[in-house]
Amino acid sequence: MIEQRKRSPLSYRERQYRYQLDTGGLIASEVRVGETDLHILAEVDVTELATHSVIRYRTQLENYIVSKSSFHGSLLPFPSDSLAPPIIKEMISAGSAAGVGPMAAVAGAIAGCVGRDLVLQGISEVTVENGGDIFMQRSRDSMIAIFAGASPLSHRLGIKIPKSMMPVGICTSSGTVGHSLSLGKADSVTVLSASVSLADAVATRLGNEIKKAEDIDHALEVAKTISGILGVVIILDSQLGAWGQVELERL
Repeated sequence: MIEQRKRSPLSYRERQYRYQLDTGGLIASEVRVGETDLHILAEVDVTELATHSVIRYRTQLENYIVSKSSFHGSLLPFPSDSLAPPIIKEMISAGSAAGVGPMAAVAGAIAGCVGRDLVLQGISEVTVENGGDIFMQRSRDSMIAIFAGASPLSHRLGIKIPKSMMPVGICTSSGTVGHSLSLGKADSVTVLSASVSLADAVATRLGNEIKKAEDIDHALEVAKTISGILGVVIILDSQLGAWGQVELERL
């Protein structure tokens, strides 16, 4: 098993949010390999292409975990490894930048790697969602709804993603929803970055910082110190904090 945590920025139960999204005329493909469960929107059915990518990256991860047994369970930054496959290097780098273990970036890393592969294959319009961690490449402005558990703000707010920001990673961690390994109590921490891996790892780090509403400002200050972060939205109960290139809209 390589997946350490799952998140959802929209709705956790049975991933029903996948079927409530505006597809914008794109075709949905589902790819499930082991714990990896991708929902992909693209101009064409990309099931076969994406499955090959997932198998390749999962094989690299599984082989590395066998050779480096401490990699999977580490909650602290992992030493760099010049001989590691690119996806492993990406996870190590993201974890180190965020101050967490490399597996905090695994879902985002797979989403990002598969998304980039599809773009390289000539798929110009694509969104890859992996347990709530998203790679997005669209030619138009898009909207991501925020699911924040029992918070009264849940499903009430969306983040507008301008086409000029893409490709972009949008990742969410929660201390109250889903199977996430989080040391905090935030209903949702959503992070935007050009690197999906970094967004994933930083969402975990910021989520760990929040035990009460007063911690939101502190978490946003932490986000400002991490290079490569474009924006952050944090929700705890009825409290909200945001920083960076974030345009919120009521839904």
